[in-house]
Amino acid sequence: MALQDLRAGTRNEEGIARAMEKLKAQFGERFQTGEAIRHQHAHTLTYIPPQLPDGVVFAESADDVKEVVRCCAALKVPVIPFGTGSSLEGQVNAPSGGISIDFSKMNRILSVNAEDLDCTVEPGVTREQLNVHLRDTGLFFPIDPGANASIGGMASTRASGTNAVRYGTMKDNVLSVTAVTASGEEIRTARRARKSSAGYDLTRLFVGAEGTLGVLTSVTLRLQGIPAVIAGGVCGFPTLRDASNAVIMTIQLGIPVARIELVNALQIRACNAYSGLSLIEQPTLFVEFHGSEDSVKLQSEEFSAVVAECGGGAFDWTSDPQARAKLWKARHDVYFSAKSLRSSCNVIATDVCVPISRFADCVAETEDDINAHGLTGPIVGHAGDGNFHVSLVIDDTDPAELAKAEAFVARLNTRALAMDGTCTGEHGIGQGKIPYLERELGGAVDLMRQVKRALDPDNIFNPGKIFHLD
Repeated sequence: MALQDLRAGTRNEEGIARAMEKLKAQFGERFQTGEAIRHQHAHTLTYIPPQLPDGVVFAESADDVKEVVRCCAALKVPVIPFGTGSSLEGQVNAPSGGISIDFSKMNRILSVNAEDLDCTVEPGVTREQLNVHLRDTGLFFPIDPGANASIGGMASTRASGTNAVRYGTMKDNVLSVTAVTASGEEIRTARRARKSSAGYDLTRLFVGAEGTLGVLTSVTLRLQGIPAVIAGGVCGFPTLRDASNAVIMTIQLGIPVARIELVNALQIRACNAYSGLSLIEQPTLFVEFHGSEDSVKLQSEEFSAVVAECGGGAFDWTSDPQARAKLWKARHDVYFSAKSLRSSCNVIATDVCVPISRFADCVAETEDDINAHGLTGPIVGHAGDGNFHVSLVIDDTDPAELAKAEAFVARLNTRALAMDGTCTGEHGIGQGKIPYLERELGGAVDLMRQVKRALDPDNIFNPGKIFHLD
């Protein structure tokens, strides 16, 4: 998206003023209007400018959420859900003003059903908090987008991450949600059964809706058993295409990797400097296997054969937890390590996803594009499912450099769509990807608008995200 396309919506000044008065009376100190607080609840990552809400309610229960929605619905005032603020496409901005609902105090784990491998949590629970709580049960929640995001935010953006190649994305791991609708009532979309043919799949409707159809108040999740053995390692390749081809062959042969991450040479340089690694600056795969001791050994041997066939170097792997933790901490810190390449600059983090057979072509052409236009843009990828990210490090105060970066993002999305891919594998649409959704899905976006109007006729839920109604 070009910044010139960023819209400020129409403000309902009278309604906002009345809502603020009522919410202050009802919530007292849990309703804040200070500029610093409001700024913290607008977009703070990448280069999309923040658009501040008019006030922030720190909700403590589903009843609080219902009261906020009822007040705002009656006065036609926007409601913007806020988890941890780690979204990358402007999802928490308030282009028409309104009220942000902060879920940091709704962070209770409501139930864990170990025998059924599921749990129910409030939306403010973070993935790290959940896994610490689950540790003694022998279970874990596998979705790992890198940031310590809230479960509500992860469900709302249909997040995935490094483990998605084995465990799927949020759409595969959410059994049901409860949500407050525009009427101010709370609904439950499904029970805990592992499958159901009962009516419309409302769970999938809310998962990925980015808060535009209602406000989540709880999420019921699938859990997994902690593997007996977890082993991982790295291997380097002469070229990015060689590394990508190794990923394609690994997936097509059905080798059950838990994680297979592609990191290009520039990102390796950044990781070495920022995270204290000492890897050779070349295209590299970070790989992890889960299972029994014998199965992990077999998977590693099979993967080593693929690496050799694709021209890669030795596959150095270990089951030592500290060594693995250091490696994956470096992978999760790529946003900050990329930024350190030009410390006074900002980062445009963007992603696309393509069918696995086109992954090598898309990644190689993208790196060539970056180099041809003199940009600084490390590449990392959840390569096993065809998803990769580019972190453009730019001086966003320089109009010429910003224009060059925006032109690259447009070409990247066009390239992915031409390969029958998607403009976003996991960041979501938010504000930043709106122009590309129409190109990707065409008339299907009109159907989305019809659903939005039916469930949210006054457009109070996170307006200005995913698509424009006009």
